[in-house]
Amino acid sequence: MWPDVSEEHALGSLRTALWRLHRDRAPVVESRGDVLTLADDVTVDVHAFTRTAMLVVNTPDAFGDDLPLELLSFDDLLPGWDEEWVLSQRERLRQLRMHALESLSALLADRGRHCLALEAALSCVAMAPLRESAHRAVTAVYLAENNVVEAFRHYEAFSRLIRDELGMEPSANFRSMLPSGHQR
Repeated sequence: MWPDVSEEHALGSLRTALWRLHRDRAPVVESRGDVLTLADDVTVDVHAFTRTAMLVVNTPDAFGDDLPLELLSFDDLLPGWDEEWVLSQRERLRQLRMHALESLSALLADRGRHCLALEAALSCVAMAPLRESAHRAVTAVYLAENNVVEAFRHYEAFSRLIRDELGMEPSANFRSMLPSGHQR
């Protein structure tokens, strides 16, 4: 937490921070010998996010009418930190969030909640503009609400993007989503 200071100074800073936490609110950290642990009643947002995202991806039927819309607003892990362990965990959570957003978009579209479905899909596109599965999610929502022109427009925009950026074309899987007569 304090990489630019000596270990002795860092330990002093940790003791001060823990003292302030205990002074200002109920204990959030417990000491068990030489080991510090979070108090049992402390909720870690990353753990809650991971559980919810994995449920959306692996067990979408687990949700009744209360779909986890909080996935739309989960932020990056420790923005501004560049330690290797943070970067790898941030990327793991980013990938999980994109899969969850794509699944959430499909769930919402299946329930006729097209505006929120589109928001989930477009959030994924914003995170990874070259990710084809995110663009397929957007197109699927447009098709679910019978906006064929929007679906075709989005497909064409993605086609231009990856052609210009990567010299590639969308997959046959993506092309086959479009109604007959609109596939190129």
